[in-house]
This record gives sequence, structure tokens and C-alpha cells, in this order.
Amino acid sequence: MHSWSRPVVPPLPGRGPVPRVFDDSTGSLVEAAVVDGRVGLYVCGITPYDATHLGHASTYLAFDGLQRLWIDAGLDVDYVQNITDVDDPLLERATATGVDWRELAQSQVDLFRTDMAALRVLPPRDYVAVTEAVAPVADAVRRLVDAGFGYEVDTPDARDAGSRDIYFDIDAAAERTEWHLGLESRLDAAAMAEFFAERGGDPDRAGKRNRLDPLLWRAARVGEPSWPSPVGEGRPGWHIECSVIALDSLGPHFSVQGGGSDLVFPHHEFSAAHATALTGQRFADVHAHAGMVAYQGEKMSKSLGNLVLVSALRAAGVDPSAVRLAVLAHHYRDDWEWTDQGLAEAITRLERWRDAVARPTASAPHDDEVALLDELRTVLSSDLDTPAALAAMDRWTAGGHATNGLVAQTIDALLGIDLTRPTT
Repeated sequence: MHSWSRPVVPPLPGRGPVPRVFDDSTGSLVEAAVVDGRVGLYVCGITPYDATHLGHASTYLAFDGLQRLWIDAGLDVDYVQNITDVDDPLLERATATGVDWRELAQSQVDLFRTDMAALRVLPPRDYVAVTEAVAPVADAVRRLVDAGFGYEVDTPDARDAGSRDIYFDIDAAAERTEWHLGLESRLDAAAMAEFFAERGGDPDRAGKRNRLDPLLWRAARVGEPSWPSPVGEGRPGWHIECSVIALDSLGPHFSVQGGGSDLVFPHHEFSAAHATALTGQRFADVHAHAGMVAYQGEKMSKSLGNLVLVSALRAAGVDPSAVRLAVLAHHYRDDWEWTDQGLAEAITRLERWRDAVARPTASAPHDDEVALLDELRTVLSSDLDTPAALAAMDRWTAGGHATNGLVAQTIDALLGIDLTRPTT
């Protein structure tokens, strides 16, 4: 599947440092491994049953910032993102609205791409829908079963008599691979049990060997989409699809696995477990996660319906650069709340910055412009500290300096903010 148009990233003088980001698996700042000048990034994509909200935008802007710093450090970035375009929430929404699930998914993917392009997010090199990867996922499930990491569970409601769901044996993986429960998340047993039940798990499913064993393959049910496969007709489980798409696109080991903090467990924990069982290698160097965005006192989520939609803000005439600035005012790992006041402050800040870079030009970069570039590189390379970067730019703006264009290029390249004033 095609992604979206790529914004131009202006080249900057010199090179920035390779950034360090917080790794949830170690609880420390880590510089992801660079192999032959390349880094690999996998960020979990949307389940396309509703429009892009600010929670999505916050996550994708965080990892867009990481890409921009890697590029500024002179690295080549292999960025991969999936689309979970067949899943229970999507099918439920399609049934409730009377829309074909494929049409619903396509319409929301189209809207997501439009929103990402408007926010000037760098697109993935590989943008892969689960429906495009069913065959390799099914083959991976077969290999896991053959290796003793997968097992069948009686499935009375399967469409075809004798068909069974397939689950991953986490105890077998812990005994026979370098992975163990909690390796990525560092959560205790009580937290894992709570999150597993809240986030799509089925701890009370009869026939499972361990209450936390995740689904690998769902046998076909009446009225649900399914595909023929070596493990029976059905469709992929949630975690294995990301394992396989990442492995197929990035290889057995890559730099950073990213997403929202609600994916730490069980999704990323078990995606890594599946991949390690398939390859014998650790899935990613770094497991990085963005905080949650609230609205009106509750976490912004489709299930609650308290969404602030990027498309609605754009339709209301809000400059996407202001939306981006409103998000970047918060550290990517923090939980925070979207407010009208925060957006108004971002709009005002954007206007100040645009006024500042429109001052009389200089023939060459001033020392203060070079100093600003150096400061932004320093603070951003330490766990993507965008609030510190915005404060540094505010100080430069207040200084009344002339510019030859380096500041605007710096803000564009490192923060993705276009300081060109839109024509009306």
C-alpha cells in the first residue's frame, strides 16, 4: 500500500549527534545501534475504523522527530509502519454502521494519509496492510506450531467443524529462547494481568495453557473475513502481524520499535516474543513509547468517543503547523491533555516565529543562529526534548536577531514546522 507524500527536509550545516531515546526494556536512555550507516524503525499503525485523533498524531510526531534527528546525523532511515485493516473493532464498527469493512478501512486510511501529509510527517518506506501480509503471517504461525511454540485450542464457534484457534505458548518461549515475560515491559504480574484483560486479551479462554497466552491465528467464523492457509482458514492474531511485517521489512533485528505507551503490554511484549521465537534474536534494540493524550479529563480514545480529530481541526481552518507545535510543547513520553488554550498558545507562538524569521536578512548566518542550531541538536538528541527546543527558539525570537534563513531551515528540518507564511 502506498503511504503519503514526503515533505522536503532542508539540509543543515554540519551533522547532529545520533539521538538517545528512552528504552522501556532497560529504563535508560539508549543510542540505538547503527549498521552501515542505517537505522531501522517500526511504529505500529492505526486500526482504521475512525479518523485520526490527536493521540495518534502525538505518537507519529514523536517518531517523526526521531527520524529527523537520524537524518540530521547523516543516517539512512528504514521506516516501516503497518495498518491493522482487519481486526475485531473494525469489523464491529462496520457492522454497526452498515458499511463494508473494506470500504470503512480504505476511507479511514485515506483520511489518515491526508492528515499525516498535512502535519508534514515523514512517510514510512514500507506501509503494509495486514490484509497484504496474511500469507507470510500464516506461514510464521505454522513455523511456530512446528517448533512447539504454538498450540491449538478447541473452538466450538468456528465456522468449519474441527477448525481451531491457535495460541502462543509463552512458557515454552521463556524456557527455550532469550525472551521472557516482562523483558520488554518490565511490568509485574498484576499489571500484566490487568492490561492483558483490558487490551484485547482473553485470560479466561478455556483450553489455554497460560492465561496470558496470546492468539496467533483465529479460525474462520461465520460472517467474518478469512483466508485459506497452512494452519486452516482464518485470520491473523494482533501481535503476530506486527512481528512478521517488521521481520519481513527490516530483518531479524533492528533499531527501534515504537508506538503509544498503551502498546507496551501486551502488544509489543508479545510481538517481540513471537519474533524471537521465529528468529532466535532479540527483536529490537530499543522499545520506545509515547505518552497518552487526554481530553476533558479522560484518555482520548475511540471507545470513549472523546476525540479531537486532526481532520476537524484542519476543516476549521487551523494551520497544521500550529497543531504540530501544540503537540511538540509536551515531551513525547509525558501523558498530557489537549486544551483549547494550548492550541491558542501554539497559534500565537507560530505567528511570533514567522514574524521573527521574516526580519531583514543577513548575508551569512549570525553566531546566534549557529548557536540556536547547536542548542536544538543538543536538547533534541537527549530523548527528543521538544519543550526545551521550543523554549530555545522562543528566546531567539525575543532577541530581535536578523537571519539569513538558517533558523527557518533549522526549525523545518528538526521540528518539521514550516515557517513560511501561507498565502491567502
